[in-house]
Amino acid sequence: MKMTTTPLLAAMLATLAPMAHGASFTVKLSHDLDIARPSETVTIPWVEVNKQLPGALIQRLAVKDASGRVVPHQVTNVAPQAKDPKNEGVAYGELIFQHSFKAGEKTASYTVETIDALAPPFASQSSARYVPERLDDFAWENDKLAHRTYGPALAAPAAPGSGKEVLETSGLDLWFKRVNYPIVDRWYNKGHDHYHHDEGEGMDMYNVGKSRGAGGAGVWLGGTLYTSSNYASWKVLANGPVRTIFELNYSAWNANGTQVSEVKRFTVDAGHYMDRVDSTFTFAGPKTLPIAIGLNKTPTDKGEDPKIAVVKDKASTAVLQWIQQATKGSFGVAMVLPSATDYTEDKLNELIVANATSGQPLTYYVGGAWERSGDITSQAQWEAYVHNVALRARNPVKVSWKQ
Repeated sequence: MKMTTTPLLAAMLATLAPMAHGASFTVKLSHDLDIARPSETVTIPWVEVNKQLPGALIQRLAVKDASGRVVPHQVTNVAPQAKDPKNEGVAYGELIFQHSFKAGEKTASYTVETIDALAPPFASQSSARYVPERLDDFAWENDKLAHRTYGPALAAPAAPGSGKEVLETSGLDLWFKRVNYPIVDRWYNKGHDHYHHDEGEGMDMYNVGKSRGAGGAGVWLGGTLYTSSNYASWKVLANGPVRTIFELNYSAWNANGTQVSEVKRFTVDAGHYMDRVDSTFTFAGPKTLPIAIGLNKTPTDKGEDPKIAVVKDKASTAVLQWIQQATKGSFGVAMVLPSATDYTEDKLNELIVANATSGQPLTYYVGGAWERSGDITSQAQWEAYVHNVALRARNPVKVSWKQ
């Protein structure tokens, strides 16, 4: 029996045939630095993936390196098209994966392709969540480091006899890890008295108090730092396995007569000791306000007799600390502020300053490393790491793609 192919059927077969055999496109990465760039995160807008692979589904997708090895990837819903009425696979945000450049390696290539089998999820290396089991902490982590900060319930007054802790601060906390798997859920389950001791996975030994902690912000006017209270609300935009993005919203506060509010957007990538923070301040009146990012001057527990080295690396627009402790090992904390204009301090904090325009994000990087994690074990290594963070921020990887 002779079969007749109509133009419409021919067009449908032409579309489906490449998909059945695994349609693909090539992604090329390039950069100009000679340094190693471990865990470089690559993002491709999903609208571009959809152009190259019409109808591609996130559960039937693979990303392969030049040797054909499947690498972990993630499809976000950050700024997506809200609906997909024609079932065309367009209602997503970005395709994300990582490449680690070796020193001197300037280019790399990857293949993104459709597959017939279901692609199982990858192990999470990055996550964030609200923590109702401990008042209203908000915590986040990757495979290198964990953090938390505090909500309005912690700042609220304690009822008589309740024993509730009270702390008003928008400072940021660090939890140092000795393992590369997620620990936030486990540590909160263990409880406060446990995670302040190293029971094999690391510990919470960083002191925040009334300081900026590790990377909190404030308005710097006339030698005074005006800061917000605890975060007011939160929103998770992407939650691993490779990249986590979330926002913390801070209610308006009085900065010497100017009402200022802030939204912090955190980008937390697997494999990194420092997170990216985009802080957007909103205020009326002045065209710009000087914003200071801070590190606590006294970040250790009592009895640790700390020896604290402070380095103001103006070439990297960074401030870093290396803290040697009596019993709990050494650790580093740092902040990189690409648009920095000044370095200063107050009673509680080492500060780095830049001007912010209302409604426009101010970008900086902040984080820490503990020698007992095994990766960064000296001040020289920490300084080199922070220097490379600044270099990488100034020299982003170029990404292109073609069928």
